[in-house]
Amino acid sequence: MKLARNFVGPLRAAALVTAVALLPATTAGFAEVDSRASPEFAKLFATYQRIKSSYVEPVEDDVLIRGAIDGMLAALDPHSSYLDGTALERLETMIDGNYQGLGISVQMDDGAVKVVSPFKGSPAEKAGIKAGDYITHLNGKLIYGLELDAAVEQMRGPAGTSIDLTIFRPGRDEPLEVTVKRGLIELEPVTWELKAGNLGVISVNEFSRDVGRDVNEAIEDLRMQAAGKLNGLVLDLRKNPGGSLDEAVALSDLFLSDGQIVSQRGRTRRDTVYYDAETYYRGDAAEGVPMIVLIDAGSASASEIVAGALQDQHRALIMGERSFGKGSVQTLLPLARDAALKLTTARYYTPSGRSVQEGGIDPDIRVPQLSDPDAVKREQYALRESDLRGHLVNEIGLEDEELEGDTKPDPRFSATAEELEKQGIEDFQLDYALKTLRHARGAAAMAARN
Repeated sequence: MKLARNFVGPLRAAALVTAVALLPATTAGFAEVDSRASPEFAKLFATYQRIKSSYVEPVEDDVLIRGAIDGMLAALDPHSSYLDGTALERLETMIDGNYQGLGISVQMDDGAVKVVSPFKGSPAEKAGIKAGDYITHLNGKLIYGLELDAAVEQMRGPAGTSIDLTIFRPGRDEPLEVTVKRGLIELEPVTWELKAGNLGVISVNEFSRDVGRDVNEAIEDLRMQAAGKLNGLVLDLRKNPGGSLDEAVALSDLFLSDGQIVSQRGRTRRDTVYYDAETYYRGDAAEGVPMIVLIDAGSASASEIVAGALQDQHRALIMGERSFGKGSVQTLLPLARDAALKLTTARYYTPSGRSVQEGGIDPDIRVPQLSDPDAVKREQYALRESDLRGHLVNEIGLEDEELEGDTKPDPRFSATAEELEKQGIEDFQLDYALKTLRHARGAAAMAARN
């Protein structure tokens, strides 16, 4: 991902992408510390002194200070963190958009490494690793309780080398043993393809630099392939963990002629920012063609901004499964040349004023991924924002039933993965979206003739 470079020396505030983070560009200076220590700060210092003088073994200052910083941030929410050294370098390689490894985004879940999403086309996806999988062993060695950075460091390695993963998959009784050959991960933010009936499919895999421009080029290329008669469009945001706020706004703006896209509200009224259409582009680049947006549990943050904007503005039909539910904004605040805070500084809201925090975006039409034989079980155990310890609570106080959604089987969707495979359907959700567009076009044509 190519949002910022050279931020190790000197480190500067920048827009970043993490597993499920949304980070706008910002400028930030160093905060002055109040010299009048509070009683609570005095307790912290007293604890530090007692540990230094009485612990069974000598403890270095850097260990205690780092522990105190991590503890403060962990008390806030799962997306605020302190970054330095290896963690900062790892983030930089993700931003650059190429590294050697497996190609998965992961999250710590009560001491276990849980897969948020494999990147499309990555070695991990090709090996069958799925969102919601728990990685328990690397080359036969238990990694439960290991720091996330340490686990990720072990998973990375030279392209062409292999690593054995032991996977626990909800819904499966026995663990899975998977061997993955590491590759050079060069993420393609945008890919596209013209399908039968002059229907375009645009997949946005991450919100890195120039995604809005790339999608605009994709639309122009699809229209050219369709000899100027593009009849429908599917925007695929599944497994997209988010990224740049500016690019989420730019992508939404492509399909909206006017109106609000998203608002960002921070601690004070001065922190409220509204993002409206016609900032980046004039008019609807797709010229009003029927449009479906595909989302799933791996669609987070920036993906949810786009889906929420197009849903509230009635520009697209949202289809698939409930999204991740990350409605907060993180800002990178430099502390030193090689250290920074990734701090939650705001929440964002869809044009109608909805916060997607915890609840996510509910699709207009729920469509399960029937081509995945483990779909039902994996949806039941899917990792979402509401499952993360210490997550921000939605202000309206969502009930558990709203967070769980409708888990009853839909009689319309009863085919098995084996039956779909025999029909040549590898991706049921995409296939259903394309059939919906074809049906809508056919119905419109019949109405016009009548």
